[in-house]
Amino acid sequence: MKSKKQMTEEDIKNKFITPALTQSGWDVQTNVFFEHNFTDGRVIVRGNLTTRAPRKRTDYLLMHKKNYPIAIIEAKDNRHSIGAGIQQAIEYADILDIPFTYSSNGDGFLEHDMLTGKERELPMDEFPTPEELWERYEHERNLSEEQKEMINEPYYFQLGDKTPRYYQRIAINKTVDAIARGQDRILLVMATGTGKTYTAFQIIYRLWKAGKKKKVLFLADRNVLVDQTMANDFKPFEKVMTKVENRKLDSSYEIYLALYHQLAGEEGREPFRQFKPDFFDLVVIDEAHRGSAKEESAWRKVLDYFSVEGTTHIGLTATPLRTKEVSSTDYFGQPIYTYSLKQGIDDGFLAPYKVIRVGMDVDLEGYRPEKGKLDIYGNPIEDREYNVKDYDRNLIIDDRTQKVAQRITEFLKKTDLFAKTIVFCIDIDHAERMRQALVNENADLVKDNPRYVMRITGDNQVGKAQLDNFIDRESKYPTIVTTSKLLTTGVDAKTCKLIVLDSNINSMTEFKQIIGRGTRLDPEHGKEYFTILDFRNASRLFADPDFDGDPEDVIDIPPEGPIVAPGPEPPDDGPIDGFPPEPGGDPGTGGDGTVEPPKKFRINNVDVKVLSERVQYYDKGGKLITESLTDYTKKNILKEYATLEAFLNKWNSEQKKQAIIDELEEHGVLLDALRENENLKDLDDFDLICHLAFDQPPLTKAERANNVRKRGYIYQYKDVARDVLETLLEKYKDEGINELEGTEVLELKEFEKFGSPLKIVKAFGGKKGYLNAVKQLQDEIYLA
Repeated sequence: MKSKKQMTEEDIKNKFITPALTQSGWDVQTNVFFEHNFTDGRVIVRGNLTTRAPRKRTDYLLMHKKNYPIAIIEAKDNRHSIGAGIQQAIEYADILDIPFTYSSNGDGFLEHDMLTGKERELPMDEFPTPEELWERYEHERNLSEEQKEMINEPYYFQLGDKTPRYYQRIAINKTVDAIARGQDRILLVMATGTGKTYTAFQIIYRLWKAGKKKKVLFLADRNVLVDQTMANDFKPFEKVMTKVENRKLDSSYEIYLALYHQLAGEEGREPFRQFKPDFFDLVVIDEAHRGSAKEESAWRKVLDYFSVEGTTHIGLTATPLRTKEVSSTDYFGQPIYTYSLKQGIDDGFLAPYKVIRVGMDVDLEGYRPEKGKLDIYGNPIEDREYNVKDYDRNLIIDDRTQKVAQRITEFLKKTDLFAKTIVFCIDIDHAERMRQALVNENADLVKDNPRYVMRITGDNQVGKAQLDNFIDRESKYPTIVTTSKLLTTGVDAKTCKLIVLDSNINSMTEFKQIIGRGTRLDPEHGKEYFTILDFRNASRLFADPDFDGDPEDVIDIPPEGPIVAPGPEPPDDGPIDGFPPEPGGDPGTGGDGTVEPPKKFRINNVDVKVLSERVQYYDKGGKLITESLTDYTKKNILKEYATLEAFLNKWNSEQKKQAIIDELEEHGVLLDALRENENLKDLDDFDLICHLAFDQPPLTKAERANNVRKRGYIYQYKDVARDVLETLLEKYKDEGINELEGTEVLELKEFEKFGSPLKIVKAFGGKKGYLNAVKQLQDEIYLA
């Protein structure tokens, strides 16, 4: 029998920790979650391939109620001390907002109280009972009866439904707790794609079910948002829910969804005045950074009207607004909980991004017209130097538009022709010209379906009518949409794989909202990351302290030009939606025959060239890395194996080589991405690692197979056994070492001529003899 010191961590859990919990009255069937994963593991992107980092997982998660975890236990084997796992337990408890943490090696428990900061050791038979932990929590938090009642109110759940993720649970519990304590203005900040609406539903449901909030108003600023909410997250309310339409309010419902403008109106005659100020006792404001934060906004009138004592306002936003003139926090106060884009990506709940920064000559060097140059309408162009801030706002260069459309098309042809794509343009006129350029670049696909490229802007009813199809995961069309401002917020386009930035973006709020169009994961439809194709250096905003993470500055070096470091641009004082499309005729002539200065100059005889491109990847902690894929791979291999000797020892001792590759993949090493390099495509995993990380001269798979034949290993076997080994060696030469592992390979077509797998292993004296022969073949392959 094993001694305690010889037991694995799993043995310690099964023989000591779990029995201790049962003895203390914990129901391990309903109140204890074993090996509970609370993240999905960050998606790592290299080239066009992805893998997942390890999930974060607690050994034990102890629940007071299904919606209220109260303790974490981290287990270690008995070769560790009692407290060896406590720091990891504390780190997880801090993330999960859990009050009590424990570490155990089977000899006892070390307790860390997150509420008091104190620690103590406990014998194995003195682990606190569920009642003891809850009483301590009640005492330390000084919970009121109402708070206790609200904590015990469960989430909405039916069989087959999703359950809240850990950050949604925290947001829900903190909001419910704040309301129970009497707080009437609450702000939740949650990155786009992290389920703000679902979180709002669970908050409303618990308050409504408990009878604390009986009449609820949910405000949004887009019709599509309201419809999506009613059809999806709020569907359980369908019998008591209504959408405010035609500015008429029906008092017979309990849950109301409305657009701001449906409730706004002439001063003193606004539709919301059909109800008394105390009609709603809860108002939830979606996209709270838009207008509700602005004191003079008509939207704020709704909030001010329904602001009697006992009415709670909850603001939801991904981007709290902070400017010199207005701030979301002035109205709502500081957020009670924030779940950022960086956290969402690092946890694996949001899609990471790859940035391709494109530099064109007229952008990097500027453009100055020659003296007396006229635009296509015959207008003399003002003699000055134009730059990226001017293009498509003051000066249209047709070939620049064409080059952008060509690069977008080239990217889609190399990756996925039907990847949902949003192209953000300067204004409506620019969006229309970009649509035309993209149509001409993709005429073959447009011929098959005219909706392959469409413009969706506020002035275009045909385009707006296709918005539902664009966000429909099952609909191919529209595939590429051009826009100016309409799609910056609130569009739940899960399958959006490409975001094109050809607009001058200086607002961090707008930038975050645009990036948020791509952050939703949809692995079922092949969406595990998204690409940002940046033509305006807007991605410099990733390095801004106001953006999540801490990206490294990127220095772009144009050919034969000076180093240009990214820096702040002057504020954009231009109109938000720009100018409407040019009217017919001479734009320089007014209606009365007088000559007016053109709104925009347009030229079609200037050639534009792409001078530089740089690919950047999202790395752990929010950094944008700019090193080469080769350097990145080498660095991550060396983190695991500091020396060649360490790697060779691991390789030779591991029976299944794939286990080593899988472990490296979890740390971001994607060897297949490197095989896109022609010089590396014929190397197997072993040679790739040795060559890239340890500068060893590589051999191709064919060279290694030939060396085995030269040394004569195979020829010590006869008849069927020799032929099988020869076939395995050919299999290795074509597909790599993984094909040799196990006996499953013998079921493939190439081995049918030798008989059944059972007959084949008999030729080696049985399964053990076969596996030994294959192990020796592997050793021969990797002989120096």
